Amino acid sequence: MTIFNYTFMQNAIFVSAFISILCPCIGIFLVLRRYSMIGDTLAHASLAGITIGLLTNKNPIFGAFVFTSICGLLIEFLRNYFKKYTDLILTIVLSLSVGTAITIISSGRLNTNADSFIFGSILTVTPFDMVMVLILSLVSVLTLILLYHQMIYIAFDEEAAMVAGVKVRLINYIFFILVASAISISIRIVGVLVLSSMIALPVATALQLERGFKQTLLFSIFFSFIDIMLGLFISYYLNVAPGGLTALISVAVLVLVLIYKKISSIININRFK
Repeated sequence: MTIFNYTFMQNAIFVSAFISILCPCIGIFLVLRRYSMIGDTLAHASLAGITIGLLTNKNPIFGAFVFTSICGLLIEFLRNYFKKYTDLILTIVLSLSVGTAITIISSGRLNTNADSFIFGSILTVTPFDMVMVLILSLVSVLTLILLYHQMIYIAFDEEAAMVAGVKVRLINYIFFILVASAISISIRIVGVLVLSSMIALPVATALQLERGFKQTLLFSIFFSFIDIMLGLFISYYLNVAPGGLTALISVAVLVLVLIYKKISSIININRFK
């Protein structure tokens, strides 16, 4: 019997495939807008949503989505009051979310262990999680397609987009809900602690190839798929949490691409001598 015959592995592969597509689609806009740390803050904020979901006997993924969406909207709202201090906004949201999570976990009122959400686990993906992942992914991708041109405009020049009549505030609010969606569907496999790596690192790797926007997005999805699938299968055989291993593989792939880029540059220089 191969690992593909196990139901838990089939569920994990299903969820991982959606993660590998959605995270780079969201991540590329976060990276281009230099919002990578916002993604990291919201990833940690999801832990509070998970613990609230577990405390109230609701689905933790849904809890993470709702709470992370609220935090994303709060960040966008506070940007108008702390325009020169974006890092202060992240500190406020991080303090709120992490404080909530630690308080709930330390209270001893949770009926289950939250470790699988912190580190990621291929054993805990349920059929209901798969339905949630499917719905959130489809809604997110369709929204990205509909707002594609406006979001590119905002990513490269937000002020010019405002002048051009783009509803920047509204789209920003929608975008942060999409970030919350990407984070919440990734929690089961990747885990909270290294979730931001799946959002930023495949995009960072693709940017090294110096292609156009669409090609960079496609390469981001390709690298994301390689990272998470290798992390999933290798973690199964090594009996370790997939989240940490996926992050390490993401860094390794980035390093390999940088080495490839350097070697190609040297070869091209020598060719023209």
